[in-house]
Amino acid sequence: MTSAHTTIPTLTGFEKKLVCAIAVLAGPTQSPTVAEIARHLKVNSRGSVHRYLQSLIAKDCVEREGRGWRSISLTPSGKAAADHFMPTFGTSPVTGSHLSPVNLPSTDSEQLNTDNYRIPLLGKIAAGKPIEAMSNEDTLDLAGFFIGPDRYALRVTGDSMIEAGILDGDTVIVKKQSTARAGDIVVALIDRQEATLKRLGATKTDGSVELQPENVNMKPMRYAGSRVDIQGVVVGQLRSY
Repeated sequence: MTSAHTTIPTLTGFEKKLVCAIAVLAGPTQSPTVAEIARHLKVNSRGSVHRYLQSLIAKDCVEREGRGWRSISLTPSGKAAADHFMPTFGTSPVTGSHLSPVNLPSTDSEQLNTDNYRIPLLGKIAAGKPIEAMSNEDTLDLAGFFIGPDRYALRVTGDSMIEAGILDGDTVIVKKQSTARAGDIVVALIDRQEATLKRLGATKTDGSVELQPENVNMKPMRYAGSRVDIQGVVVGQLRSY
């Protein structure tokens, strides 16, 4: 039973999976190896596991004895986190999170019949000073914008993009592509483990990539270019009222 006084630190999606994996794999007298953890999480790169273990040590969720990685164990905070997140990540550590890699749609889909995806476009409406009401009936082709073999949707969680008008709970429409320009809002996959929605910054002289949140309280994230894969560019947004 987790103590009510044990603080659960803020963890990334993969860190949550990692503490749960350690809890599942730990034996009564022996800790799991990095290789065992990687196999359990179906991760090819042990280096990625090492990096996240170092992060969990810094967050006081994991401790190790000596210099080796054979004697890693969860701290009280790590055990509290594992207990808390186990219902979500314990049975399916790889796919249990919205931060898992995005399964992109096939580009070989049949051509859609878009005739039924048009709605009347009646004109303009002022969001500032009132303007003269004008009747200018046309149609808006929703299919061409939102629907197609190269489009997919993602539900947004978190507030890192609020200053771009993308709020927690919104749905973004993404065009599947592996390249993007600086300034685009992209779906970026980090270490082939975690997907994040950020604005793409200019590539640095050392080849690193900067992913910029649209929230004044959050700092940009910088990664080696080899660690970042672009999975698409945001082309639209949906919100229900």
